[in-house]
Amino acid sequence: MPLATTYAFLVLAILAEVVATTALARSDGFTRLWPSVVTVVGYAIAFGCLSVTLKVMPTGIVYAVWSGLGIVFIAAIGWIVYGERLDLPAILGLGLILLGVLVVNLFSKTIPH
Repeated sequence: MPLATTYAFLVLAILAEVVATTALARSDGFTRLWPSVVTVVGYAIAFGCLSVTLKVMPTGIVYAVWSGLGIVFIAAIGWIVYGERLDLPAILGLGLILLGVLVVNLFSKTIPH
C-alpha cells in the first residue's frame, strides 16, 4: 500500500476518533441516542482505519501519532467549541505532543519515507 494511502487511513482514524470522543462526552453515559450512535459508529470507523494502517506501519508509531493528534484535536475542540479553559502548562504540553508527532514522522527510520 502506498505511504500516502496509509497516512490517509491514519488521518481518517484520527478524525473518526475525535468525532466519537466528542460525541461520547455528549452522550450522557450512553443515555442520549444520537450522541451514543455517533460514538459507536465513530469508534468502529476509527479502529477499522487504524487496523489498515497497522498493516504497513509499526504499532507504536501509529498509536503515538493517533493518540497524540487525537489529544490535541480534542483539547482544541473543547477550547473552541465548548469554552473549556487551557492554561499555559496545558498549551505547552499540547505543543510538546505536536512536536513529538512531528519528530517521529519526520526523523524516525521506523516509518518508510
